Amino acid sequence: MREPIVFLPEMMCDARLFGPQLAELSRKHAVMAAPITSGERTEEIASNLLDILPKRFALAGCGMGGVVAMEVARRAPDRLTRLCLIDTSPLPETPQQAALRDPQIIRAKTGKFESVIDEVLHLSELTPSPWRSEIVALVKDMAQGLGSEVFIRQTRAQQRRRDQQSTLRKLAMPTMVMCGAENRQLPVKRHQFMAELIPGAALRVIDGAAHLAMLEQPNAVADAIADWLAMPLLLR
Repeated sequence: MREPIVFLPEMMCDARLFGPQLAELSRKHAVMAAPITSGERTEEIASNLLDILPKRFALAGCGMGGVVAMEVARRAPDRLTRLCLIDTSPLPETPQQAALRDPQIIRAKTGKFESVIDEVLHLSELTPSPWRSEIVALVKDMAQGLGSEVFIRQTRAQQRRRDQQSTLRKLAMPTMVMCGAENRQLPVKRHQFMAELIPGAALRVIDGAAHLAMLEQPNAVADAIADWLAMPLLLR
C-alpha cells in the first residue's frame, strides 16, 4: 500500500491550492489537504492536525503550511515517511517583520480585508501567464471563504513562529525543498540554504513560477512531487 499524502496550504488558502496535484495523485495514492486554521500558535495548529491525520503519512506544505509541516516534523518525526517544503522558511520573523503585520490585522478588522490579501499573498508578483487572472481570482475566493478571523489567527501564528533550523538538521527522512524561480519574498538562495540544513535533501526550482507554483506551473510541480515520492524511504 502506498503511503497517504497530506498537503498543508499557504495561509488563506484551502485544498484548491493543490487541486491539480490532488487530482493527479489520487489515481494511485490516498491524498488529502488539511486546514491550518485552528489556533494562534503554530504549535497549537500542529497538535490539532496530529490528532486527525493518519498514523503515518507523507507531508507537503506550502508557505505557512510549510511552517506548520516543520512543526509537525519537530513534534512527531516518526509519524512522517517523507517531507516536502514549498516556498517557505525555517526562520522566525524578526521583530520588524512581525510588527509590519499589526497594521494588516487592523485593516482586516476595518473592512479592508481584500487589499490585505493582495498584499500578504503578493498577488501582483505572480508570473505572467494566460491563466494568471484565473489564479488571482481563485486565491481571492479561497481567502474570502476563510474570512478575516482566520486571517488574524494565522497572522498571529506567523508572528510567533519558532526557529526550525535545528529541526531540519535532525531530519532523517526523504525531503525535498521546492520553490518558484521567481519568488521575490523567499528567493532561490534562501531555499538553497534550507536544503543544505537537511541531510540528503533535494532542491527543486520551478521555472516560470513565483510563490504559488502549484497553480502557476502545475505540471512541473506534479513532476517534482513524483520525484519526491520516488526517493527511497530510510530504514528505521
